[in-house]
Amino acid sequence: MKNWWNGNFDYLKSRKICWYISLGLLIVGILFNVIFGTSLDVTFRGGNELQYSYTGEVDINKLQSDLNAAGFKATVRKAESANTPVIKISIPGEALDATAKADLTKVLNTNFKDNKLTDAGSQSLSPTMGSLFLLKCAVALLIAAAFLLLYVGIRFRKIGGITAALCAVAALFHDMIIVYFAFVIFRIPLNDNFVAVLLAILGYSLNSTIVVFDRIRENRTLFGKTMSLPEIVNLSLNQSVRRNVSTTVTTVSAMAAVAIVAVAMSLDSVVSFAVPLLFGLLSGFYSSQFLCAPTWVLWAVKEEEAKALKAKTKKSAKKPVKKVKK
Repeated sequence: MKNWWNGNFDYLKSRKICWYISLGLLIVGILFNVIFGTSLDVTFRGGNELQYSYTGEVDINKLQSDLNAAGFKATVRKAESANTPVIKISIPGEALDATAKADLTKVLNTNFKDNKLTDAGSQSLSPTMGSLFLLKCAVALLIAAAFLLLYVGIRFRKIGGITAALCAVAALFHDMIIVYFAFVIFRIPLNDNFVAVLLAILGYSLNSTIVVFDRIRENRTLFGKTMSLPEIVNLSLNQSVRRNVSTTVTTVSAMAAVAIVAVAMSLDSVVSFAVPLLFGLLSGFYSSQFLCAPTWVLWAVKEEEAKALKAKTKKSAKKPVKKVKK
């Protein structure tokens, strides 16, 4: 740890360990996904979302149990709307008709009359529209990744831009998968917060990666004739670590405070944003510092070797053949 912080850590030597760590996280996430499945909010699968303001303290577990007993497959969580605490009731399926709404209101008024639950708005989304919205979100993320690929490829064209860009985008997908697994493991339904977290991680992880590649580009200009590319990459990672750690500690500390307060106050809508983002921030630092550049340098070295071999072959082909005198 001392060498890691003081700039003497061998990132390239440790890259296989980092690959195994990522593979282990991937396997754990897949196992959780297979066992527990993926839970979709009504935003993506369609259904009804009802909001009720209230007074006092509401036992959301009892509320959800009472609604399920009445025939509503409801998910209940606490949130805020215009700085007012509200109860959000999500019920999948088609839009509730007048009779179903009356039955639901009766349950609320009978079992929680002391909390004075008041309708604060509702919306219904058909399953088709929910699936379409999910598809649009996926397309938006792919477009964002494509623009990031183009940006990194152009910015770092002097050090093999397209290979750097592909490794950067691969690191981004690694971070997005970690965020997805955070939703799965903590049993948080995928909702619009899921898309917001992914977009936030795209920007954060890319920023950390650009810091490293900027340093590699500068050091290659300075030491390109005296150091090999792997040595330059290792030096650049050691020079970047303090800045990336400082940025990560600041953002993670702030988000951890938000997550703790949200959990303490049972603000599920905030928890579904803060907790996955917390893991995404940690993954963004990890992938930028330990995965992206150490993996990229393997590709870059092979490309340089291939170019050198091609140039040598071309030079040999142009070299005149000496005629042997008889």
